[in-house]
Amino acid sequence: MREDRQRLDKWLWFARFAKTRTLAAKLVTSGFVRVNGQRTDNAAKALSVGDVVTIALARTTLVVRVESLGERRGPAPEARQLYVDLNQHDGALVSEGDNS
Repeated sequence: MREDRQRLDKWLWFARFAKTRTLAAKLVTSGFVRVNGQRTDNAAKALSVGDVVTIALARTTLVVRVESLGERRGPAPEARQLYVDLNQHDGALVSEGDNS
């Protein structure tokens, strides 16, 4: 695989969305992960910086943008640097004053 890409299951594991790489692969193959809006069941799908990953978990759906490819599975603060959470945005899409 090219240097600017990483396997989806490996990235999910590095970013701590799964406790093991095997569980990350099962999450993908079970159809709970989308990359750039497209459902994928291929754990070896290549991810690159800027891709948007949607993960459907038991009680929530996470939408994150890949900011960096991991080198290792490090501590949680290091893992959080691999992505930006798109669920948390600074401003509302529609404000109360927008009636037109």
